[in-house]
Amino acid sequence: LSLDTHWYERSTWLCIISFGSDCYPSDVYLCHGDCKTFAGATYALPRQSFHGTMQTVVDFLAAHPQEVVTVFLEDYVGADQLQQSLGRVRGLQDMVFRPDAWGVRQHGWPKVADLVTAGKRLLIFSDRSDREHLGVMYDKSWTVSNFWSLGDLGNDLACVSRWPDVPLDRQEPGFRRLFTMSHHRNVPTVLTAALDNGTKLRNRIAEQCRSATGGRDPNFVSVDFHRLSDGSGHTPASIVAELGARP
Repeated sequence: LSLDTHWYERSTWLCIISFGSDCYPSDVYLCHGDCKTFAGATYALPRQSFHGTMQTVVDFLAAHPQEVVTVFLEDYVGADQLQQSLGRVRGLQDMVFRPDAWGVRQHGWPKVADLVTAGKRLLIFSDRSDREHLGVMYDKSWTVSNFWSLGDLGNDLACVSRWPDVPLDRQEPGFRRLFTMSHHRNVPTVLTAALDNGTKLRNRIAEQCRSATGGRDPNFVSVDFHRLSDGSGHTPASIVAELGARP
């Protein structure tokens, strides 16, 4: 899951002009760019609080004991605000996997079966570095990632690093970062996602990203409208299944 967290300060004005439909307390919410600009575009109504969304995730994990969920935060809130929000999620701390506490840099990443056995089936990463004490890992310390955009026309297929100082083929003694691959246009639409999510995605992994990472396949593949494809028979789900079956 890729989530954008923003702080929303309660607005009496929004409450009034919305005829009571947008009267929410100050809190961390999921918004895209701004929590007050355009309902239905930059934020949804009813507003989706971060702690409510994370409670849904934890409840799902509790009901499905073989599943693992990873959350990537595009994080625009303070560490104290995030801490207060996460602190309201019942059962979260019991499920959070902490690679620092596990000794991943020394021993490598556990298998999914190990996460299931240990009950640590929720991984949370942020693009902010000051919240690892909350169990929220700084993604730049634990992953490599390509630049997120395919461009306006969807033709920028080059697989280049999101961070110039962390190349996609980075090698570190005894430690291998997770590879998160993004495959999005600047402005996602249903039509363009259908064009991008099939053969183009599969070929980009094989022809651009695999060579850019020194022969690696992505651990995570992020797309828009993941149920849509180009009719080729290749879908995001089938492509990920195919990657999982590779030796």
